[in-house]
Amino acid sequence: MAVWIQAQQLQGDALRQMQALYGQHFPIEVRHYLSQWIESQPWDSIDLDNPQESAKATQLLEGLIQELQKKADHQMGEDGFLLKIKLGHYATQLQNTYEHCPLELVRCIRHILYHEQRLVREATDSPSPASSLADALSQKHLQINQTFEELRLVTQETENQLKKLQQTQEYFIIQYQESLRLQAQLTQLSQLNPQERMAREPTLQQKKASLEAWLHREAQTLQQYRVELAEKHQETLALLRKQQTIILDDELIQWKRRQQLAGNGGPPEGPLDGLQAWCEKLAEIICQNRQQVRRAEHLCQQLPIPGPIEEMLANLNATVTDIISALVTSTFIIEKQPPQVLKTQTKFAATVRLLVGGKLNVHMNPPQVKATIISEQQAKALLKNESTRNESSGDILNNCCVMEYHQATGTLSAHFRNMSLKRIKRSDRRGAESVTEEKFTILFESQFSVGGNELVFQVKTLSLPVVVIVHGSQDNNATATVLWDNAFAEPGRVPFAVPDKVTWSQLCEALNMKFKSEVQSSRGLTKENLLFLAQKLFNSNNSHLEDYNSMLVSWAQFNRENLPGRNYTFWQWFDGVMEVLKKHLKPHWNDGAILGFVNKQQAHDLLINKPDGTFLLRFSDSEIGGITVAWKFDNTDRMFWNLMPFTTRDFSIRSLADRLGDLPYLHFVYPDRPKEEVFSKYYMPVLAKAVDGYVKPQIKQVVPEFATTSGDSAGSGATYMEQASSPAVCPPSHYNMYPQNPDSVLDPEGDFDLDESMDVARHVEELLRRPMDSQWISHAQS
Repeated sequence: MAVWIQAQQLQGDALRQMQALYGQHFPIEVRHYLSQWIESQPWDSIDLDNPQESAKATQLLEGLIQELQKKADHQMGEDGFLLKIKLGHYATQLQNTYEHCPLELVRCIRHILYHEQRLVREATDSPSPASSLADALSQKHLQINQTFEELRLVTQETENQLKKLQQTQEYFIIQYQESLRLQAQLTQLSQLNPQERMAREPTLQQKKASLEAWLHREAQTLQQYRVELAEKHQETLALLRKQQTIILDDELIQWKRRQQLAGNGGPPEGPLDGLQAWCEKLAEIICQNRQQVRRAEHLCQQLPIPGPIEEMLANLNATVTDIISALVTSTFIIEKQPPQVLKTQTKFAATVRLLVGGKLNVHMNPPQVKATIISEQQAKALLKNESTRNESSGDILNNCCVMEYHQATGTLSAHFRNMSLKRIKRSDRRGAESVTEEKFTILFESQFSVGGNELVFQVKTLSLPVVVIVHGSQDNNATATVLWDNAFAEPGRVPFAVPDKVTWSQLCEALNMKFKSEVQSSRGLTKENLLFLAQKLFNSNNSHLEDYNSMLVSWAQFNRENLPGRNYTFWQWFDGVMEVLKKHLKPHWNDGAILGFVNKQQAHDLLINKPDGTFLLRFSDSEIGGITVAWKFDNTDRMFWNLMPFTTRDFSIRSLADRLGDLPYLHFVYPDRPKEEVFSKYYMPVLAKAVDGYVKPQIKQVVPEFATTSGDSAGSGATYMEQASSPAVCPPSHYNMYPQNPDSVLDPEGDFDLDESMDVARHVEELLRRPMDSQWISHAQS
């Protein structure tokens, strides 16, 4: 009884969960009045999967009924009279519910006791705030599982009622045949002599009248049974529809939302196994109820009795068909999305899955899935059930695939492994919209039947929006379109509507998610970083991030209009930062060696009170994907120095660590970390040995103004290619080691491409054969 005493002390949501464990299948009053007896029985000792254990379960059921009746008999007084009636009613109800399936009673009470103990245990613990979300999620999932248990019990109850109806109807038909036999005998009496007829006729008439009266009463009883069964089915289907709505419109939609945010770098959407298990339970219970409704229809056809039952059964049939259709069409989903930035003539993959395919035995005749690319307008027409005349907006190679059933996992899916978009047909664009703002989608469709072609389903599902590009140079702007759509799309939207404006705080969340994913770092954007970005986007000097949070950012501000005084958009600049970090500077960012998001004036303010030789690394304001070195060295001419920005092309030749190692007058990484402690582990070892008589040249970073004063010059016996680069003293043409018209060493994207068959030295030799600016000095010794 200890558990029940503690369970009665539960409060709030825990109390509601405990109350939800009970219902018609097992009234809470029975638990209360028989708590001591219930908790003392060996429920766990019975193997529910062993039919031979049914005898033990029957004994427990009989004991429960006896205890209830005994409790009822002991009730005295006016209040006791009402309780006596109620407990007697519960004893009859439990007897009728479980007499043919006593193991279900054991399963039910074990389920109740287990969750009561869990709720009591959780209530005595003090969960931390960090686990509150997980607790809420587990409670929601517990409620779903509890509803499935209730659905299973009520479905079993209607099955028992249906069997009882069938037995009653069969007996009625037998008696009806007896009535017909009596009528035939009475007809035959007319052929007998009057004396014999007078002797036999009264007895037959009495039997016939008695039987007809019984048939009349029993017909009413049968009609009542049918109506009660139909009403019970209505309740079951209402609960089924509610459960299905929770699973499909809440859980599955949330999974799809997580999948969409994963495209922006959010956490993985998680496996589908749990959702599939729920959907399969739905399918199983729906099919059981559908079969019961059809059997009830068959019984009514066998013995028509005028009344409302025909209309009720027709409505039930329509309802259950509607429920299973919604389940099948909603569970045809894209498990692995195609790439959202899709380049023509490039191989890509996708996977679609039918979550209830195994349960409905669809794999017995495996359906084929077809993939088609359609435009945003075609997607809108499709969801409105308007005819699109099967038009597509392009040609996809290898766009048909047969669904395969995997026995081990019970999954039915189609894996498109080698699709390729051969061509794309674009629509007329609106206003300032560019090709990288035009959205398409991949339509996956199939057709299959269940129940021997009894139900035929045509299923369709749309991928997340896809932006089609023909060249890698379009990737940056296409990614911006995808990021905006993934971040701000709302469930149930018209394809592919997104707000034109969002708040800065909303955009911050999307940018931080993308940043951490691209840089593959747990070190996301700090409050100071976001303030810098807000100042850059809004061209404002407000000093508090809160001043910007409610300000609206339009799509045009994000990636259509250039930043003030620049030839690039906010997104293009931010994407350039992520690109250089991802390709070349990830370890330094994770080490905290790159301050990054500060402008030139802020850098000087940070360095002003620091000793000479203190430097910081910040992202360039003028160069996309550029990073510059700002340092303090107070001499007669100036105090602060800024190197011209390095880009990904520079780091493809010589790393940031080596470039900083070349400059001995840089001593401390802001605020006060020794440079060698931060960067020395990333230095590239110098090969001093000659190979085949040749000395391998090396590139060294120098700043002319510091070359003599700091002793930063080539040592004897070494070969260097020295670069003098200081944006404060050199025009940009003197900084860039690449000619204005780069030759084949640059790939079409503008990235420096090191051929696998050539090493750095041979590239340098090739560069040495070119005309060089006067600022380049080469020393070759062999």
